[in-house]
Amino acid sequence: MCSCDSSIPRKHQNLAANEQQILRTLIVDDESLARRGLAHRLKNIADIEIVGEACNGREALQLINEKKPDLVFLDIQMPGVGGFEVVQQLDVNTMPVILFLTAYDEYAVRAFEVNALDYILKPIDEDRLHQVLEKVRTNLSQKQALKQKRLLLKLVSAISGETINSFADLEGKDISELAHKEPSRLAIRDGGRTTWVTQADIEWIDAAGDYMCVQAQGVTYIMRKTMKELEKELDSSILQRIHRSTIVNVHQVREMESHINGEYFLTLESGHRVKLSRTYKDKLKLFK
Repeated sequence: MCSCDSSIPRKHQNLAANEQQILRTLIVDDESLARRGLAHRLKNIADIEIVGEACNGREALQLINEKKPDLVFLDIQMPGVGGFEVVQQLDVNTMPVILFLTAYDEYAVRAFEVNALDYILKPIDEDRLHQVLEKVRTNLSQKQALKQKRLLLKLVSAISGETINSFADLEGKDISELAHKEPSRLAIRDGGRTTWVTQADIEWIDAAGDYMCVQAQGVTYIMRKTMKELEKELDSSILQRIHRSTIVNVHQVREMESHINGEYFLTLESGHRVKLSRTYKDKLKLFK
């Protein structure tokens, strides 16, 4: 770590700060004078807590992983690993809010392309600093509200046993309709033996001719049945067809990535990737 690393949290005595979300902040700049100047400006802002400083991109990645800051002031032009390279190595789902620092506004367009909330030109203008910090607060507040809504919908879905994708889905429903249902199961017959698999445990199903390969909790089950026959037995709130030969558990989808030909690749919680074809593009709403 650089010699001027200031990772000791400050105690905020300001009462107003206690009513706001404290922004755990990391400063990344290869110039010690620039770090010191920004830290001096930030120390008088009640809801800012500086949790560390880094002199280069590698230290920044390490501190982001260790400190898990809410906000990172990130210099673009640094020797070795620069600001853009730092962002490219972060997980988009957990990355903090990024405010790029640059002496050249030509970098602004690319800054936004790599998920920066905003950028600040050097030397830093006081009004501009407060302007972007207010933007950060609004952004984090909206993200928190969206997270709470998603958690609530997930909870209602779990209680009711049916997929609730939006609050509009709840309108007009009687409370009794949301009573918990028994988990649906799929009967997989192999000779004279039948194995009952809980459908919520199924990750995905692949078709191989008249045979179906059912993947559930690390086990592959083989059943002789056509895709159309199988679909009639499945709980559509859990398992949906996304390709002529693939059915996927909608609750197991972790990420989706668009492809240039209009198809999508879905990554499941297990890391397995499946393809959503253009024919089933209407199913995208199930994963949002």
